Amino acid sequence: MNKFIFVSGGVCSSLGKGVAASSLGALLEARGLNVRMVKCDPYINVDAGTMSPYQHGEVYVTDDGAETDLDLGNYARFTRSPLSRANSVTTGQVYDAVIRKEREGRFLGRCVQVIPHITDEIKSRILAVAREDADTDVVIVEIGGTVGDIESIPFLEAARQLIHELGKGNAISVHLTLIPEVAGGELKTKPTQHSVKAMQEMGIQPDMLICRAPVMLDEATRRKIALFTNVEAGAVFTSYNVDTTIYEIPLIFHDQKLDQVVLKKMGVESRHADLEPWRAMMEKFRARQGKTRIGIVGKYMELHDAYKSVYEALFHAGLECGVEVELIKIDSSRLEEKGDPEKILGAVHGILVPGGFGQRGINGMVKASAWARDNKIPYFGICLGMQVMMIDWGRNMLGWEDADSGEFNPDTKHPVVSLLEDQVDIKNYGGTMRLGQWEARAEEDSLILAAYGERFIWERHRHRYEFSNRYRQEMAGSGLRIGALTPDGSLVECVEWPDHPWGLGVQFHPEFKSRPTAASPLFRDFIAAAKNTMQGNP
Repeated sequence: MNKFIFVSGGVCSSLGKGVAASSLGALLEARGLNVRMVKCDPYINVDAGTMSPYQHGEVYVTDDGAETDLDLGNYARFTRSPLSRANSVTTGQVYDAVIRKEREGRFLGRCVQVIPHITDEIKSRILAVAREDADTDVVIVEIGGTVGDIESIPFLEAARQLIHELGKGNAISVHLTLIPEVAGGELKTKPTQHSVKAMQEMGIQPDMLICRAPVMLDEATRRKIALFTNVEAGAVFTSYNVDTTIYEIPLIFHDQKLDQVVLKKMGVESRHADLEPWRAMMEKFRARQGKTRIGIVGKYMELHDAYKSVYEALFHAGLECGVEVELIKIDSSRLEEKGDPEKILGAVHGILVPGGFGQRGINGMVKASAWARDNKIPYFGICLGMQVMMIDWGRNMLGWEDADSGEFNPDTKHPVVSLLEDQVDIKNYGGTMRLGQWEARAEEDSLILAAYGERFIWERHRHRYEFSNRYRQEMAGSGLRIGALTPDGSLVECVEWPDHPWGLGVQFHPEFKSRPTAASPLFRDFIAAAKNTMQGNP
């Protein structure tokens, strides 16, 4: 029988449920178990695809083209769990499915209600992930939101039912709470007590508590929490503030024997934990020398989570290259307003322009591209960042002053970036872009071939616009290198600057596949080039 772990949160949001759930998954995998991860999001949107990055952070894309919550990115970076649209469950999806069944008459005229119909749909989606692979041992289900939120109630009720139906040991509850620090440095346990009480009112008695705190909780505090929450003293753990990296958290939890207690509560025989890859990664972290400054020229700089996977991929590449990557966040609108990019970009060793939508700040990105090209500074363009390279090349190398994307200027005479043909008549924007994993073919003697070491590459996409084939021949004739194409040659997937240390743009998003133990090849080579610039080796 599959085992299930339900991870919930209390007191407030942004405590790190996703990292805690991912770390637990990593520990169970280290003990030889096959783990699957599920995220239940209470929002009524069908998926995260149409949400503003300011509202919800980045959209993480799976191989099958699902636009999901950024926590699935944490699952991918910490665990080997295969991820698809089945691993992301939202209120919008659940209600849409139930209403469709009702319209089809599949409830035989019965009154459709939250219990049992909505909760049954939630349970069936969770159980479907468990049945997807016969080798699955444990399914970890993270329930988004905070206990007490009205939106989370159906998911918590579904969890309660499954815990009851599957029986003791087959399904357990792990609750993450906050231990705040007040004036004088005193830690307060009362919010945690109230949070567990709210869970008990939902009919769920947490089996384990993970307490988010500024420091490691002492034994007396843990015993106090256990006493007032009806949780065993040995099942109260601390997720304390780390001054290293979130990737140390699996090791911190292991030192507290969290994984050992989970196995015991699930009735799984304890086995050796192979954490060598995580320890080796931390050794790389501590061995880094020097600081490479990377200018991120983007549109959504105010919210760190808007480019979460990009920042993590840069960190991974820094580990592999043995340097600390310092992120210099630059709102592209500043480059439009201030004029001289030298004053803003002069101190960086590399420039990365990530993805985005809309016209705001585009001319600032074009300035950043031109400055990096002229000054031989390593440049990495991702999705929109590649399209910006096209606009820069058209305007500054071919003299087309109005060169632009059809997205930003429909009336331009030189739309070097144009709408994909299959997007022309699209009216609904949710889930209709070129999404998911697609194959690309790297060209001989290209930077992208050198990075991946193989001709055929599979990476994930999320875009409506593409390098216009109308200008491909003219741009290539003027010196721009085509680094990769789709296997049929119909679309350009990568462009590269000639006579430049490292200038490359890709239409896909390689950040989604980067791991702390295996950096993305393109991010690795970009940081290696920036490191050369830092060391004065052009």
